[in-house]
Amino acid sequence: MKLRKVSAAAAVLLSLSVAATACGGDDKKDDNGSSGGGKKITVGIKFDQPGIGQKTPQGYAGFDVDVATYVAKKLGYGADQIEWKESKSADRETMLQRGDVQFIAASYSITPERQQKVDFAGPYLLAHQDVLLRADENKIKSPADLNNKKLCSVAGSTSAQNVKKTLAPKANLQTYPTYSACLSGLQSGAIDALTTDDSILAGYASQAQFKGKFKLGGFKMTNENYGIGVKKGSDLKAKINKALEDMVSDGSWEAAVKKNFGPANYKNEPAPKIGDIKS
Repeated sequence: MKLRKVSAAAAVLLSLSVAATACGGDDKKDDNGSSGGGKKITVGIKFDQPGIGQKTPQGYAGFDVDVATYVAKKLGYGADQIEWKESKSADRETMLQRGDVQFIAASYSITPERQQKVDFAGPYLLAHQDVLLRADENKIKSPADLNNKKLCSVAGSTSAQNVKKTLAPKANLQTYPTYSACLSGLQSGAIDALTTDDSILAGYASQAQFKGKFKLGGFKMTNENYGIGVKKGSDLKAKINKALEDMVSDGSWEAAVKKNFGPANYKNEPAPKIGDIKS
């Protein structure tokens, strides 16, 4: 009799355990990264762009990090519930399509080609393609002067494509995995100019160790509409757009601009309206 009572008690405990597991499965994310207790959201950013998105010994910093953190909060996630994942330029569409991240805020310019593969919320920043030069450079005064010069950009970036197509077809374009690698080449003299968005270049130029060593060309060669990438068809797009509008209206956007770009005297454009993509 005692053995039968113990077995019955064990069966009850097992039943309760199974029920608790079924009711408590809130740790799993849904397709949009939402979940119950213990939830997390995975966000793609750049790890090597000072002022934009950078991994530091103290954590993650930059304008895109601040924007992504604000958006995540509006989606119901605290800063400690964000899992940051490096999103290199050439990998962003694939990461979204595979579901590696819920959204990407990584100096991600909205283009028709990319819109065929992923959806974009925003834009949330209007930048312009420019060049970073050594401070003593005096021969490169216009985009045409980049012809026959050693020009560096990152593989998969719109900047590299723009230069070869229209701006300086005869430039000796070299693509590196990261902008940091390009910057090393520029500093050593192996590269004559680094091209990408002025916001990114300003972030590099404003670092203490590079003070006085580089300068922006000031060319404003293209418009770069930064958007937040999401998987095609995701309902996160509308939610993120609302969060971006809130960020502008409550002053958080302007505060993030001053915090991250102020040291380089970056002349930013006003906050763009959602859906207003400048060609």
